[in-house]
Amino acid sequence: MRASLLQIAVDPDESVDSRRRRAASLVREQAGSELVVLPELWPVGAFAYQQFEQEAETPTGPTFEAMAEAAKDAGVWLHAGSVVEKADDGVLYNTALVISPTGELAAVYRKIHRFGFDKGEAVMMGAGEDLVTVPLPGALTIGLATCYDLRFPELFRGLVDAGAQALVIPAGWPARRREHWTLLARARAVENQAYVLACGTAGTHAGVEQAGHSIVVDPWGEVLAEAGPGEEVLTVDLDPAKVTTTRDVFPALKDRRLGLPAPATPRP
Repeated sequence: MRASLLQIAVDPDESVDSRRRRAASLVREQAGSELVVLPELWPVGAFAYQQFEQEAETPTGPTFEAMAEAAKDAGVWLHAGSVVEKADDGVLYNTALVISPTGELAAVYRKIHRFGFDKGEAVMMGAGEDLVTVPLPGALTIGLATCYDLRFPELFRGLVDAGAQALVIPAGWPARRREHWTLLARARAVENQAYVLACGTAGTHAGVEQAGHSIVVDPWGEVLAEAGPGEEVLTVDLDPAKVTTTRDVFPALKDRRLGLPAPATPRP
């Protein structure tokens, strides 16, 4: 399976509509890939809190519409990063969208762990509750997480228990904690024996320099590709069989003693 990570910059002087057009153009250029991934909150900027309410949209709003057309034109599965979603009750969410090659909304994931402690996203947005996986036909089952989620390993254990073989993590990760970004991406791959595709942004969000350094890690923890700090496209070929092989050759997941999923209740 060929995957492309689009590490785009969020220019504060660029309009949201212009960002959508630019992202759509980049997606269309990845027609040879099966999966394309965009970063977290790229239409507005992960730290541009003052714009969240103004730029909030529904999961099938303008960003989805632009990305759905691009995914359909390129014939790719598109993880469209995330948008600021405004729910019917007025609550905002950091919501990731996965779009099929036919332009349909295949999955929605509301970010569970909100960053900011007592400010920003943590107080402005609601928390998601559901673990989300998406089986890509003939390829891998991907598990969805977003940025700050990367620091919470129990989320990824849950995704693996739900069948995830690759963990897709769009982010707006700050440059000052870049070493944590790459360290945690490799850790999540090693401990879950899964591919990790972590796609960050370049540039600056509301004065916060972004780390860039999007990274793809294999189930053994080897870095297959890593971007620099600027705008860049990473394209990597993934072997779905490598997940099974790694888990068979080194079956550490079978030795788990804590946090195991509850056994299924027999049906009468």
